[in-house]
Amino acid sequence: MKRFGIILILMVAVVATAFAVLRNGHEALAPMYQLASVTRRDIVVSASAAGTVEPIRTVEVKSKASGEIFEMPVETGDAVTTGQLLARVDPRVPQATLRQAEADLTLAQAQLENAEAQLRRAEGLFETESITEQEYDTAKLSVASARAQLVRAERSLEDARIAAEDTEVRAPINGVIIQKFVEEGTVITSATMGVSGGTILLQMANLDTVQVRALVDETDIGKIRPGLDVTITVDAFKNRPFDGKVLKIEPQSTVAQNVTMFPVLVRIPNSDALLKPGMNVEAEFHVGFREGVLAIPNAALRTDADVLSATQVLGLDIEVVQQQIAEARQAETDGASGVASDGAEATSSGETIELRGRRVPIPEGVDAEQARALAAKLEGASDPRSVFQSLSAEERQLMQRLMGGGPGMGGGAQSREEVSSTDAALMGGRYVVFALQGGIPQPVPVTTGITDLDYSEIVSGLTQSDTVLILPSTSLIESQQEMQERMSRFRGGGIPGISRN
Repeated sequence: MKRFGIILILMVAVVATAFAVLRNGHEALAPMYQLASVTRRDIVVSASAAGTVEPIRTVEVKSKASGEIFEMPVETGDAVTTGQLLARVDPRVPQATLRQAEADLTLAQAQLENAEAQLRRAEGLFETESITEQEYDTAKLSVASARAQLVRAERSLEDARIAAEDTEVRAPINGVIIQKFVEEGTVITSATMGVSGGTILLQMANLDTVQVRALVDETDIGKIRPGLDVTITVDAFKNRPFDGKVLKIEPQSTVAQNVTMFPVLVRIPNSDALLKPGMNVEAEFHVGFREGVLAIPNAALRTDADVLSATQVLGLDIEVVQQQIAEARQAETDGASGVASDGAEATSSGETIELRGRRVPIPEGVDAEQARALAAKLEGASDPRSVFQSLSAEERQLMQRLMGGGPGMGGGAQSREEVSSTDAALMGGRYVVFALQGGIPQPVPVTTGITDLDYSEIVSGLTQSDTVLILPSTSLIESQQEMQERMSRFRGGGIPGISRN
């Protein structure tokens, strides 16, 4: 009996909750929107990657002489200059060889002098026919042989002198000792005579300029190009960023934990020698920059495919909204060939082309077919930046002229790189926003530029006095609509198991 009472109480609670939902379901599920003003702000687009510091030039120092190391006056971390003594190998054998070579040279010189004196006497005797011609030829041969012996002695002396000098290992470049492999008393082998290539004494590098090898995800690699500004931060100097520039992008990718990444080399001045080889760094690549441009939250942007769900949320007529969008875009197209966005008369040939969803005028002096061919390369490109980077210098200049002459490209926006304004424009697109006009939501087609994933630059379509609506995401709207339909079916069919008398 007690158990039946508990079940009855639970059923009453469920019924009460269900009827409360039926009464208030529409109001509870009604999606709300927020208002956001069109404001001016700075927009920075960047890509981040981790990497390590490494020297640009590393030299392994070896000795041409073999033997025991007598002296090694340097340690790791020491800064050395070209020609500075790094190590001294046992010089006794090379010095003995040098003294022997000097004595051999003295003997060869004496032998040559003696042979020449013998030749002069032979010449006098031959003129008086006191000796035979064969004896005279023998005297000349002795002089030639003595001269050859002198040359050999001079060469042996030079080799011995070089071998003696090779016992002193000196720095080949200006740099820092980063690794030391031997100490005094170690017996080493020659780099020129040993089969193994010789013993490595130490490793040194020039750290005045270093490079960072950063691994950039393949989804961001299309944004990176040589010459791009990069900010480097290291744990050792968290409050001191280091500035560098992209040197190159390695063509061969690396895969780690099923993630494909590309090594990117960044050059960094290191005059203070604060950056050490092997340091872990965070690299921030400055892809694009806009200063003081009109911007709105990305959540306010709607694609053409999302317009239907947005109009349903706002209770607007979809046919009227589509007509308003079409008329606004046609008006923008008609105005593109007349006046630029900053109020200056556009200098064009009168013809226009469709460029990334925008109708832009063809500047005077530009071949129309060339402009259309360039636009065709960008049409449908999933990564317009990569296409832009593949263009020739002449095509890039033409693209800048085309994009610079289109609506909304003025306004004083500044860029960090020579072509970043064009790059950023290519990163934008065409969207629809709903703005409050006279207190009523109205669709407004807009063209966007650079975006930092939170805010997008408004190239055309809105002014600073406008206010836009931030609507729920399309997926949230669809789930709310589905819930409302379920509630409607629930209300019409009644609660299963409960009689609707």
